[in-house]
Amino acid sequence: MSLYQLARSGDTDTLTERLLGSDSPAVRKRAAELLGELVDERDTDIVGSLVAVAMSDDNEEVRAAAIDALDEIGTGAVEQLLVKVTGTKIQQGATWATAKRFASALSSEIPELRMAAANALGKLGEPNAIPALVNALSDENPEVRIRACAALGTLEHPQAVEALVGLLDDSRGRVRLAAANALATIGSDRALNALLDMLSDENPEIRRISVVALGNARSVRVVQPLADALSDDNARVRNAVVFSIIDLLSNAPARQSHQIRETVVTELQAATTETVVDPLLDIIETSNQRRQRRNAVWFIGRIVDGEVSGRILDALVDRLDDEDTPTAQFAATGLADIGGSRVESRLLEFLNTDASDEARAKAVFVLGQVGGEKSLAALETLSEDDSQLVRKRAFASISKLRGRKTR
Repeated sequence: MSLYQLARSGDTDTLTERLLGSDSPAVRKRAAELLGELVDERDTDIVGSLVAVAMSDDNEEVRAAAIDALDEIGTGAVEQLLVKVTGTKIQQGATWATAKRFASALSSEIPELRMAAANALGKLGEPNAIPALVNALSDENPEVRIRACAALGTLEHPQAVEALVGLLDDSRGRVRLAAANALATIGSDRALNALLDMLSDENPEIRRISVVALGNARSVRVVQPLADALSDDNARVRNAVVFSIIDLLSNAPARQSHQIRETVVTELQAATTETVVDPLLDIIETSNQRRQRRNAVWFIGRIVDGEVSGRILDALVDRLDDEDTPTAQFAATGLADIGGSRVESRLLEFLNTDASDEARAKAVFVLGQVGGEKSLAALETLSEDDSQLVRKRAFASISKLRGRKTR
């Protein structure tokens, strides 16, 4: 059974066995990540196994994954690592006192403990820890620097900006990306200016890092620079732009969401269709993140115009059965906006599949908007469907189609 299947079935015991006994570092790393998502602090044996791996595994990436898993489980789990490493029992106290203990751990000789401490300080959200985290940005271990960046991004304090800007020239690409993401999350003028300057760098990897980070910016200010980057001469940068725009839509604060959405559509409608649509379809077809999928479906429905490819139709029709209701609704709206005989034919085929009643009902609704004689005949049959929801939508769509005919 695969690790994914074990996680879906909640088999944490077998996942722990893989974490401790697999000869493959990739398997141990993934097992640690999944355990971090599945268990809580009450699973003391599993937390203990993760602590042991964080301290003793011979692979740096596996140790890092175990530390991140402990962080995902909770501060108490990270404190267990601190106790194990230092041999000192931690007394309960206020948040600031706990943060002080972790800040002290940032000077430990053990890099795994410094990594864990940086993670925990980001989770605690205690601003008094910012100076210690800023100092950790110069740690000799890149994994510590990465986690210090993430923690400072979580704290969103302008005090950290200059130090983070300094890491944009770090020798490690992952450190540069972590610093850029933190700057985008902080979102001050100085932070965003540093990222926007990177868009003109000669190195395409630097430009890509900037593009990826700007998707976290939550500001309408970055929309036009991202749209301009769609003309970058590097395909990886262009592809990253589309993913970042979807992240921007997903991360937008409620008060700015409408403005950002409308600006994105305005800026990107003029872009080369293939440049935007192909990455969007990749997201729609493969992403397991609901908000990312939802925004890609919404977006593609807004920017496609005229003749569309079969791949676009298939992607939207398939999403009528998405587990996320807004995604399925956006797919139906997009198909209705596209319209035409190809949409009608594709939906009539869809009605003969084993799709859910909710998905079939949405297809029936769209046929009421775009269908013709073929749809009318199919809908009359569906008015006797076993599903009450499908029957109800069929009657409404029949009425709409007949009304259109008599006008």
